[in-house]
Amino acid sequence: MRVALVTGEYPPVLGGVGDYTARLAQALQARGCESVVITAETAALDVRQPAVERERGEAREPAVMRLSTQWGWDTKGKMLQALQLCQPEVVHIQYQTGAYGQHPAINLLPDQLHRRMRVPVVVTAHDLLLPYLFPKADVLRRWVTRRLLRGAAAVIVTNDEDQGRLQGRVVGDRQHASEYNLPCQLIPIGSNIAPRPAQGFDRDNWRAEHGLAGMQNIGYFGLMNASKGVLELVRAVARLRSAACLVIIGGAATNAQDRAYASDVRALISELGLQERVVWTGPCSQEEVSAYLLACDVIALPFTDGASYRRGSLLAALVHGCPVLTTQPQVQLNPHLEDGVAARIVPDAEPVDLAAALEELLQDAVLCRRLGAGAKALAEYFRWPAIAAAHEVVYNAVIR
Repeated sequence: MRVALVTGEYPPVLGGVGDYTARLAQALQARGCESVVITAETAALDVRQPAVERERGEAREPAVMRLSTQWGWDTKGKMLQALQLCQPEVVHIQYQTGAYGQHPAINLLPDQLHRRMRVPVVVTAHDLLLPYLFPKADVLRRWVTRRLLRGAAAVIVTNDEDQGRLQGRVVGDRQHASEYNLPCQLIPIGSNIAPRPAQGFDRDNWRAEHGLAGMQNIGYFGLMNASKGVLELVRAVARLRSAACLVIIGGAATNAQDRAYASDVRALISELGLQERVVWTGPCSQEEVSAYLLACDVIALPFTDGASYRRGSLLAALVHGCPVLTTQPQVQLNPHLEDGVAARIVPDAEPVDLAAALEELLQDAVLCRRLGAGAKALAEYFRWPAIAAAHEVVYNAVIR
């Protein structure tokens, strides 16, 4: 079987959806399902020049076609050309509106493919929380999202919250995708970061080499934006009685709004006099991220909208067996994320509560070991071979 994975972002461009698509493509290849990734990137490779396949273990790297354009109305012709070249049996769109620059052209692709190529389209809706654009934009955004999903032969969601929205269990408002009442398949995402630091990794040596020795370290991992609760985390660290260090792993900001948020975080660090207690790693390789996660004593992910399995940073912390501090999910998660078993959970991203929970974790090594073991056990649910197998079931169903 040959599958074309269409994504608005792809490495080396930063973004969780791009990283997810890369891991999914590799997992499909490992199962013998040929994967071709199609993405758009200004001044990138011409569509006629797919990237050279390389060997990784026993599975080939997927071919990558980079359209030399940004996402927009003029993308359609190049997209159709790319699909005609690779002749997939299924086209699988990885949909998150921000990854496509908020442009609705991708939403019309299923209808166009049905008319031009008669190839079934599968859509994975990665995040149905709609961004605020301008007054009364919600109606248009909901319409184009419905158009995309209703034009698909199958719809996949990655988390319980979005499944509830598509099945009409969440009442729509400015932030939500309204009541679609669409059938969908829930297939979780996996961790984009495997627990594989560089060969010869030694935790004590790593901490010493990176300025983390002699103190307890609280890690934060992920991109910067307001929903991650980093401002609240910085305020919580300032309240700690112990002189713990906050390690911001990565912390990149990919748009103007997020860059402004990152500036606010840096300003707050200075205002609170925490410059000597915050390490901002900057860009990291996957091996370096893995090493930093393993080197930290606690990973704090105080999402302002609650913990969710759509958060790759949470899954990365779980798969590494880290003691995790996070916030109460807004819906019941499956599998259950239980306080004191696989994570320490506080009601919300309130600095006072975060500080108290951090103090508890930093002073209780037994609790941290128990949470780490629980995190690893929970992470088994999010293994990539099982995720790829579930996708193959969907692909086979739409081909028949």
